[in-house]
Formats: sequence, C-alpha cells, structure tokens
Amino acid sequence: MTTLDTGLLVDDDELYLRTLQRSLARRGLETRTATTIAEALRIADDMRPSFALLDLKLGSDDSGLTLIKPLRALRADMRILLVTGYASVATAVDAIKRGADDYLPKPATADMIMRALGLEKAEAVTIESTMIPLHRLEWEHIQQALHETGGNVSAAARLLNMHRRSLQRKLAKRPGPERGPEPD
Repeated sequence: MTTLDTGLLVDDDELYLRTLQRSLARRGLETRTATTIAEALRIADDMRPSFALLDLKLGSDDSGLTLIKPLRALRADMRILLVTGYASVATAVDAIKRGADDYLPKPATADMIMRALGLEKAEAVTIESTMIPLHRLEWEHIQQALHETGGNVSAAARLLNMHRRSLQRKLAKRPGPERGPEPD
C-alpha cells in the first residue's frame, strides 16, 4: 500500500459517498465519510487522512472550498481533491489558489480519483468515459446561476449574459432520460 492509504470523503450525497467508499476500499484505500463541514473537520482531526475528496457544494449554503485551509493546516502533505457537478474554470482556479491539488468533474469515479492521487497510471484513461455531455454542463451552469440569484430568472439571465426569454426556453427544455442523466 502507498502512503496515500487513508482518506476523507466529503459530500452531501450519502449514496454517492457509500458507493465511492466501497469502490475505493476494493482498491485498498481506507476512507471515512462526512456530509457536513463540522463532521468533516471532526473526522479529519481524529484520523489525519493522507487525502481528502471534497464536494464543492455541500447542502444549500456550504462549500467544500472552506475545508481546504483547515485540512491543509492539519496535515500539510494531504492530497486535496475538489469534485463538483458545477465545473467551471473560475471554481477550478479558486480551488487551486486555496490549496487544492486537483479538481475533478462529477461524477468522479474511483478510477479518476486513483489517477488524480497518482495511484494509477493515466494511460488507462478513455476520454469518452470522463466527458460530461455539453447539454449537462449548460444545464448545471444555468442551475448555478439560478442558485446564486436566489431563483430569480431575470437576474440569472443577466448573470449569464443572455436574454430572459432565452433562459426561460432553456429551462422549459429540461434534460430528460433520452438526453442523459437529470441534473442533481
């Protein structure tokens, strides 16, 4: 086993956490899970993990970005990976500036995490399996704008630099099963 053998998984989606934890356990990694910032800090202080996987959005108000600094203070050599379904250049840059080691789009698979931790060679990567469909990215970007504006469609349209009616049309075309998974 490598020096990256214990980890902390932080996400508000408990099903995703359990599934990911089992997948990583099959690869020899011991992990503990947390669904809140307070719980994550308590567990990290107790176990001093060698790596942490943090979801960007925790619940409706919290962000995994706020965990980077205190986790880094607990253990300077901890590998910190940020995962999000709201992938954007701005959040990736912010995460790296705050001290994250890598940034992965959701859903991050165990293989993607193993590669980001340097525990698997990148030659096994297939681009098709890691790409998020464009309509999904667009939908998540719109949802992020709506969240940031408190659900105000006019304000979200201004934030997205688009006409309000165009945004309303896109919202009416919510992705269905035939076009890929529904956004969370």
